[in-house]
Amino acid sequence: MVAKIKIGKSIRGILHYNENKVSEGEANLILASGFAGDIEKINLQHKIKRFQHLTDLKPSVKTNALHISLNFEASEKIDNAKMQQIAISYMELIGFGEQPFLVYRHNDVAHQHIHIATTSIQRNGKPINLHNIGRKISEPARKQIEIDFNLVVAESKKFKPNSAIKPIDPKIINYGHIPTKRGISNVINAVVETYKFTSIAELNALLKHFNVVADRGNQETEMFQKKGLQFAILDNYGNKVGVPIKASSFYSKPTLKNLENKFEKNLQKRKAYKSDLTSRINKVMGRFNAITERTLTSELNKQGINLVLRRNEQGYIFGATFIDHISKSVFNGSALGKSFSAKSISEFISHKDELKTYLKPTSQERIFLSTDNPTKTYLEPISKTNYLNDLLGRTDADFAPTISKTTKKKRRGIKR
Repeated sequence: MVAKIKIGKSIRGILHYNENKVSEGEANLILASGFAGDIEKINLQHKIKRFQHLTDLKPSVKTNALHISLNFEASEKIDNAKMQQIAISYMELIGFGEQPFLVYRHNDVAHQHIHIATTSIQRNGKPINLHNIGRKISEPARKQIEIDFNLVVAESKKFKPNSAIKPIDPKIINYGHIPTKRGISNVINAVVETYKFTSIAELNALLKHFNVVADRGNQETEMFQKKGLQFAILDNYGNKVGVPIKASSFYSKPTLKNLENKFEKNLQKRKAYKSDLTSRINKVMGRFNAITERTLTSELNKQGINLVLRRNEQGYIFGATFIDHISKSVFNGSALGKSFSAKSISEFISHKDELKTYLKPTSQERIFLSTDNPTKTYLEPISKTNYLNDLLGRTDADFAPTISKTTKKKRRGIKR
């Protein structure tokens, strides 16, 4: 189990976020601890007033709202009764057992998880100390929960949080089965909360895996000059579809200003993972003198790394970004070192080496280099066994072994 605590100033905003999920069919209220009456009959205003009654007791404490999420391994199947018990036990262990709290079960991502809304102001008007609550109190509590409820341990190899983010299906969006804004919001929230990136380029390298893109517009546009930002859905060819949505209209407010604040924090957070990432990349690249893009990306994937290459209109590589799904860190190649820059990666890639490595006489296909884009290849079935010669436009004579004059003389029995 993974526990995350966000401390803020607006319990109203936390409630609106979860209630919107309920109205959209992506969440259910499964527990209302400290509330009178049936859970089905408690409306939003009642919930807000219950918390506001406490926060009004200590108006000098502005940061008093907690938004907690408890996340479980993707393979775990937990019913509502057990989820309620987990929530109650966790809140007691962190010192919030006597506080009113609401538990929402979300179903908007692949793994099971719950969101808990509460306040730190107690009935006597005194606030619960929130300093280092995550590291000092929540961490021991969640480890105890894992033991008590026989859950998959977060630090174990069995725990797989990667399935949390679902790519948007452009076809479903086009047919209106999933509202565009909700689909984009789910991806943005998961990516921003989970991964450490330090630029829009790094963010986009990650977002595009889930068919979303952050767009500032051209440098000449008013939106760019005023530091505006919008998000759009991408189709399977990387083209924008639908109407872009302004960053400020999302609940999480992923505006450029807020993201830039995130960039600065992530610069420090990701430093600890740089060495391990470069080590794993070197482990792959060290096995080859030259390698194709397809093979390189495939081998890196086995190490939990995605390589995203950016090209200009002529097909030449001008940017390289590495996404480490193990540490949840994103690095531009040059930030890792000169040998990982776009130029170095481009020089390292060799298409002919792939042909020599993968084309064998028993193959039923041959690989053609695209004439309009030298970075692409395509397959074509063949029946001949001399496809390599045909592919490279060479004759058998071109592949005849070179015989030195000395060797020729020896064959003829001529002595020097």
